[in-house]
Amino acid sequence: MAKLAFIGTGVMGAPMAGHLVTAGHDVTVYNRTRAKAEAWASTYGGTVAATPAEAARGAAAVFTCVGNDDDLAAVTLGADGAFAAMADGALFVDHTTVSATIARRLAEETRLLVLDAPVSGGQAGAENGKLSIMCGGSAEAFAAAEPLMRAYAARIVHVGEAGAGQQTKMCNQIAIAGVVQGVAEALRFAQKSGLETGKVLEAISGGAAQSWQMVNRWDSMADERFDFGFAVDWMRKDLGLALDEARANGAVLPVAALVDQFYAEVQAMGGSRQDTSSLVRRLPK
Repeated sequence: MAKLAFIGTGVMGAPMAGHLVTAGHDVTVYNRTRAKAEAWASTYGGTVAATPAEAARGAAAVFTCVGNDDDLAAVTLGADGAFAAMADGALFVDHTTVSATIARRLAEETRLLVLDAPVSGGQAGAENGKLSIMCGGSAEAFAAAEPLMRAYAARIVHVGEAGAGQQTKMCNQIAIAGVVQGVAEALRFAQKSGLETGKVLEAISGGAAQSWQMVNRWDSMADERFDFGFAVDWMRKDLGLALDEARANGAVLPVAALVDQFYAEVQAMGGSRQDTSSLVRRLPK
């Protein structure tokens, strides 16, 4: 059993922190909206802290899963931030999808073991303990974090130094953007052709066109159901990070840039909180 802190008990962080409790660890949580932290504690039996520093004090490892760069800086830096209360040699693992820039900045706190470790798998993956985690940081930080992260992950890969985890998550989102658009277009084409969409899925999902998005979202897209956790707002944030990084490193992302604008149209249609498969809404039936 280890004494741990988990900062951020939203749709992803809450079940992840819960898995750590189930694995036998002593977990203290902090959330900006205290009611969410208290709801988590009533479910899992952990402890609620009033500040990130209070949560982190005495913890062998501190985990974060918040919203963006500014949120991450707010809970780690400053007098009430987690870093101020962490002991030398303690482990810090960030599961937020943020810029590689802030990941490298936090890794400069060399008295700590720091890992940027964004996740993929969505709310269902967090709840089922089946997330994929891409990690950037030192080998020592990864070795310390991996046994703990196994509580909620099915795949954990150390991809490189600080910031590499965030860059890999950008690769993930770039790839997803094109696939979702392709599935949306194929579905609408099938509908316009008067085909039975269930039969089309059966026919094409066993071959080269198969993807996770097709298998898991084709039917729900056909039924106009878009409540699966990973919101359009979050996808636009992630694609924005990828496009910013591409401008810095010279990569060319024409499809990701186009799909980002398509998601802006979905936002304008009122779909900000719908999941990413709502991309199909902008295509006429």
